[in-house]
Parts: sequence; C-alpha cells; structure tokens
Amino acid sequence: MKKFQKNYAIGFFLFQIILLIFISNPVLNAQSKKELKVSFWNVENLFDLENDPEKNDDEFSIGGRKNVTTEIYDLKLKNCGEVLEDLDADILGICEVENRFMLEELNRSYTNRDYSIVHYDSPDNRGIDCALLYDEQVFTLLESNQVENILPGNLPTRDIIHVKGLFHDQPLHIFVNHWPSNYGGREKAIPKRAATSNLLENVLLNILDKDVDANIVLIGDFNEEPTDSNITRLIDMKNGKRKGKPFINLMNPLVGKEKVGTYVYRGKDNLIDQIMISSGLINSGPLNIIPGSIEILDLPKYRQQEGKYAHYPFRFWAGNRLLGGYSDHLAISCTLFIDR
Repeated sequence: MKKFQKNYAIGFFLFQIILLIFISNPVLNAQSKKELKVSFWNVENLFDLENDPEKNDDEFSIGGRKNVTTEIYDLKLKNCGEVLEDLDADILGICEVENRFMLEELNRSYTNRDYSIVHYDSPDNRGIDCALLYDEQVFTLLESNQVENILPGNLPTRDIIHVKGLFHDQPLHIFVNHWPSNYGGREKAIPKRAATSNLLENVLLNILDKDVDANIVLIGDFNEEPTDSNITRLIDMKNGKRKGKPFINLMNPLVGKEKVGTYVYRGKDNLIDQIMISSGLINSGPLNIIPGSIEILDLPKYRQQEGKYAHYPFRFWAGNRLLGGYSDHLAISCTLFIDR
C-alpha cells in the first residue's frame, strides 16, 4: 500500500510539472490552438516624422502643415496599440502605413504579442503601403511576394501583398489589399479598381488551377461595397475562359443593416473593408471558416458619440485638425478553425 501511495505521489507530482510546463510554454499552447483569428485594419495614415523627398508625406512630418509633434506621434501609436489589443489577432492585415519602421513601432505599441512582419514598399505617391503582421507561434510563413499593381496609364498605387503559410500543417494563402480610392472622382476610380480586380483574379486563378480547393483569404480596404461590380466580378472567379470555384464575401450578411459599416461617407455607412474566402474554406478540408465569425470591432470608443459627426468612426485627423481618435475605418475579423 505504501509503495502504491509513493508511486501515486510521484506520478501526480510529474503530472503537475508537465502541466505547468505546458501552461507556461507559449509555443506548446500555440501548437494546440485550434482557431486562427484573421483581422484587417486601415490604420489611417501611420507615418513617421521624417520628410521623404520622394513621397508626398510632408504634412505628417515635423514642420508640416499638420503641426505634428512627438507627443502627437506617440498618441497615434498608443491608440493603434489599443486597437491591436482589442483585436488580439493571430494574423493582421494593415494598410496606410508608411514603411517597415512604422510597423516595428506599431508592433512595439502592443506588448501581448511579438508579431513578425511582411512588408514591401509600394510606389504609391503618398508613400502608404500594405503589410501583414502574424504570430509565428501560431502561423508558419512559407513565402511572400508583392503583386505589382500597375494601373492604366502607368499610374502608381499600392501593391497587393500575398502571403502563404501553414496553420496546423494546412496551407493558407492571404492577400492584403488597398484598392484605389475615389480621390479625383468615383468615375475615374472605378476603371482603376477594375484593373486591380482583374489582376487579383488572375493571380487567384493561377492558384486554383493547381489546387481547386486552395485555402485563400482576401482582406483589405477595397473602396467598393460588397455589391459593387468590381467585387462581384472578382468573387465569381470567371475571367474569360478561365474559371474557378466562386469566392464567398463574408460581409454579405451585413449589407443593408442599419448603423452597420466600417466607414462612413456623407452620413452613410459603408462596408468597403471586407473579408472574402475561397470555397475551399467551407467544409472541403480540415481548415474551415467558423460560420458567422465575421465581426466589426465596433466599440463605442471607436465612434464619435456626439455632434455633427456622431456615429462616424473616431478618426485621428480631420483634415489638419487633430481629433486624437483611432482611425476613419473600423477593424474587421473572421475566425478559421482546424477540424481534426
């Protein structure tokens, strides 16, 4: 009996040690994680304080017309870090960031995770880029590249970022987008976005040609509504004689809902920030979307609560006037899970 009690005590002690190691080891915890949260956020002009003579960024520099100070710069980073904390995403797509240095600054502003960074400089005149932050304890990067986006007339704009990685050994493609805005007029912008949509669709079809059920997530500020033609044509996956399984726009259930959107223009809610997924993420393999997991980070603090612009996202800048909020866009997320 004493021998049994002794062996039981030793076994229980070893079990406690193993349990403690598992709980305190973030790598082991990450490897057991069955869900993957994918988010996107337009951070609204995350610029450093230096004036790049080759980019139109002087307004955000020391001495520029916004009268930016180090205190204002620190406030912007603090507020961005607050959003990242509320998101707590495993993978986060970003747009409107100036350079890699600002991504490193953004990463430092949120201390709960140490994100790895995928970033490429784009030829955009304003110097704003897309990027991807990911938790390498959860998601393993295999490769990345920028999809060069040359608009009609050789106009410079943001490139699309393509990342391929593994979640529980399941391949996953992610594309981070920031399509041309309506600056200069919507009618002029629509053909630019049509060219971008066509470019992206061909890249997607190249992937689907090799794997008809490839796991693909498109995230970004598309500057179009889910019902606009450049979006609907994209997710149809029909480009001339080339065809693939249609994509699903996760924002569709939110279309037309009162006071629901990621952006407000002239008092109207918009869903220009979107997440779309390939058919392969719907019950065709171990990696799937959690139905209904699409969400907008829409806490009261992220919207103006009074005045003429009540309900608008609480932006950081209104022209050259400092509001000190977060962004003119709300962040969005969805969750994937591994089913095995």
